[in-house]
Amino acid sequence: MAKTTLIILLPCFLLVASLLPAIHAVKYIVTNNVPNTPGGIFFNQQIGVNFTIQTMGAANQFIWKVFKENTPAERKDVPVINVYISEFPGPALAYTNGDNINISAPSLKDFCMPLSKAKFKFSGLMYHEMTHLFQWSGNRTAPGGLTEGTADYVMVKSTFNYDKNTYTKPGSGSKWDEGYGVTERFLEYCDSLKLGFTADLNKMMRYAYSDDYFMKLLGKPLNQLWKEYKAKYGNKP
Repeated sequence: MAKTTLIILLPCFLLVASLLPAIHAVKYIVTNNVPNTPGGIFFNQQIGVNFTIQTMGAANQFIWKVFKENTPAERKDVPVINVYISEFPGPALAYTNGDNINISAPSLKDFCMPLSKAKFKFSGLMYHEMTHLFQWSGNRTAPGGLTEGTADYVMVKSTFNYDKNTYTKPGSGSKWDEGYGVTERFLEYCDSLKLGFTADLNKMMRYAYSDDYFMKLLGKPLNQLWKEYKAKYGNKP
């Protein structure tokens, strides 16, 4: 069986703006490089290229909405996104490089169990990974834990939290940029202090990153905000 590739071109405007001329467009390409392996077969049978394309489009629009990027000028220019279903060394389920999302076929099969939740869990994974392609990171000067936490923040907001029952509880962690759930919960706390904080922080990181952005947005140093956040939830480890 030859590898499966599907290309689709979707406008970057919400449906309510579909009558306006398309100024921006993102091309979504999905390629199953290992269709004859157990993981590749699982992807084709349980997820599929069409569903992946649909999820990419929905995630793309949702990310712009969460980041309050209403015009092309506010958004990172990402003309083409490739998703590759492949086999690669290491335990990682997925990673991004450039404007590409690489998904481990063997790991995906285990991650998506039970089958009844396969598409739901896959959607959460895609919302997280797609965020990495569209978020600002201060030209890669932002802490890695912050970018991972922001990607989780979008995933949680999307309601496709594939780990909802065991997801990181508020107040957990030892440092604010620990990443993933720890940082996601801290960002939610900062949102509670200033509506739209996370979107504003993302916009400020377009060209550079500084801890001082927290002071500018919330009027308190980052270390103080973390201490107050931890104290609110009983200084959980």
